[in-house]
Order: sequence, then structure tokens, then C-alpha cells
Amino acid sequence: MFGMAGIGHIAVGLAAGRIASRISTEHAVLARAMLAFSVLSMLPDLDVLAFVAGIPYEAPLGHRGASHSLALALVGGVLFGSVGENLGLSRLRASLLGFLVLASHGLLDTLTDGGRGVALLWPFSSERFFAPWRPIPVSPIGPAALLTSYGLSVIATELLGFSPFFLYALWPRRRRKNGEP
Repeated sequence: MFGMAGIGHIAVGLAAGRIASRISTEHAVLARAMLAFSVLSMLPDLDVLAFVAGIPYEAPLGHRGASHSLALALVGGVLFGSVGENLGLSRLRASLLGFLVLASHGLLDTLTDGGRGVALLWPFSSERFFAPWRPIPVSPIGPAALLTSYGLSVIATELLGFSPFFLYALWPRRRRKNGEP
């Protein structure tokens, strides 16, 4: 399931995983870090389950509400610190990168051209925000909707727009020789 700007969120997660694993040349560490940060990057969109529960879009717990806030990004980042330790990161580094990945989710969603805005300042305000510039087409929710001509055009737009993140994350890295920094 992809939510708004789903491809972009994954690209951010992959890039964060690459940043996090810079200290290791082991491909397994890189793969685990990329997977962990990519999953983390998509977590705020679990709020689409609010639709199933009958929670209105514009409610604080609705889509792009509390789960997209900077406050929950901070809490989620701190909690992610313990996961990061399993990836060989310090708790502080994992928490910081986790916060940035989660905060980027809401901020990227403010750049989309649809929806009802993002509750970035929840719980202090339920106001929903959009960025002044909104270049990312809003992604349809659900796999069937993504396979329409509109959905495929959104995927193509995001792949192109987030290609620098994908290139950074997936570019082959040079293996280090013993003792070489």
C-alpha cells in the first residue's frame, strides 16, 4: 500500500539507510539499514486505516493527521534508537536519522497537490498545512488505483523527482582495503 508520495518516502528511507550504514562495508548491514529506514518512512501512512475505522479524513487521527506530525516524528525517532542499535548505530544517531525520516514524511506530503493538508503541529494545533509550492501529484490510495494511467503517471513522476535519492542510496560503493579509511 502506498500513500501520498509513497515512492518518495521509500527513496528517503533508502538514502537514510545508506547514510546510517556508511560505517560498514558489509552488504548485509546496508540492506538491513535500508529496509529498516524504508519501513520507518512509510509508517505514518498506516493512518489510512482510519478510513476503515470510520474516522474522517480531517479528524486529528484521520489521514495525514497526528501520525504525520513533527511531535510523533520526534517520539518515533527516539523509539527507533533501540532498533538502530541492532543495525550497529549509536542510539543517538539512529534516533536523529529516525526523526528526520519520519519528519520528512509529513513535510513531503505538504508538497502534494491534493488532500486536506498535513497536521504538522499536532497536538498543539489541528490546523493542516500545505507548502506554498506543491509539485508532487497526490498518489491514489491502494494498489488498484496505482495501476490506473493516473497512478502510473504519479509513480513515474516520483521516480524521476526522487531519482537523486535512489542514485545516492543504490550507487555501488567501493570496497575498502584493510586499514583504509
